[in-house]
Amino acid sequence: MPIQDLFGPTVRVLEKSLDLRQQRQQVIASNIANAQTPGYVPAKLNFEEGLKQAQRPSLGTPALTHPGHIPLKGSGGSARIERNPDQAGIGDGNGVSLDQEMLDLAENQILFEAGTQMVGQKLGLLKYVAGDGR
Repeated sequence: MPIQDLFGPTVRVLEKSLDLRQQRQQVIASNIANAQTPGYVPAKLNFEEGLKQAQRPSLGTPALTHPGHIPLKGSGGSARIERNPDQAGIGDGNGVSLDQEMLDLAENQILFEAGTQMVGQKLGLLKYVAGDGR
C-alpha cells in the first residue's frame, strides 16, 4: 500500500480545508486592516469552490528527485478571491463591514480548530493501530 493511501482521502480534504481556512484568515485580516481606507473594496475567498477543486483529480504530480522520497499527489485547485464594490454610494466608498468581518473571523477560527481536531483524531487512530492497540 502506498504511503499516501494510508491516510485516505479524508485527511487530504481536511488538509486542503485547513489551507483554505488559513488563506481566508488572511483575506479577512486584510479587510479589517483596511476598514478605514477610503475606496477599499473588501475581498472574499470562495472557500467552497476551492474545496471542490481540491477534490477533483489533479492534472499532474510532483516529480520525485530521489527513489527514497515519498510520492506526493498534486494539491488540487485553489480558491478564487472575489471583490464586490460598495454599491451604496454613501460615504467614502469603503465597503468593509467590521461587524460582518468579525463574525467571519470567529466562524473561520472555529472551523479551523474543528479541522485540526479531526486531523488529530485521524492521526491518533493511526498511532493507536501502529502501536498494536496501546
